Amino acid sequence: MTPRTGRVVCGITMTADGYTAGLNQTEERPFGDDGGDGWGDRLHAWFAETPEENRAEIEQMTDAGAFIMGRNMFGPVRGAWDRKWNGWWGDEPPYHAPVFVLTHHAREPQPMDGGTTYHFVTDGIESALSQARAAAGDGDVAVMGGATTVNQYLAAGLVDELRLHIVPMTLGAGTRLFEGVPPLRLEQVSARPASLVTHVTYRVLP
Repeated sequence: MTPRTGRVVCGITMTADGYTAGLNQTEERPFGDDGGDGWGDRLHAWFAETPEENRAEIEQMTDAGAFIMGRNMFGPVRGAWDRKWNGWWGDEPPYHAPVFVLTHHAREPQPMDGGTTYHFVTDGIESALSQARAAAGDGDVAVMGGATTVNQYLAAGLVDELRLHIVPMTLGAGTRLFEGVPPLRLEQVSARPASLVTHVTYRVLP
């Protein structure tokens, strides 16, 4: 097994009642019904509308040596890879590092412009983490989401730091962070309010 070096960090945007996406997710509305017109307008308004106010947190999102994401975050294609899809982020994704995508369907690695290569992992979260740690070297591994993927890593006790971007709204239904996760002991590292979001970072204690 690859020796542990950098931290495993998770950063995710959520509502005040814990939801990271609403009901009825589609390709046109990947975050479902959040009260906006599409593309997570209300959930991610802090990112799109006030980027300078949140510059440090936005830059922190891609400041890792390797990344892990679930297939639902990678894209809307389900089942076998019968359609060409290379993520939501165009020809040059913002990661500029290896990205390990959890899936049940094998696929060859997909290199992209700017240094991002998607690797498709079919043998579970621990295998993805082992590969990501090897790729990251001394750098952090960032588990990007969505919430179902983050919940799996939290439940397995594999997360060192949790960065929550809490939006002042509720959804009442959808995909929820901490669903099925045993009780956690968290130590607050930092908290910073902004106009459309509050950023809170926790250390996950053993």
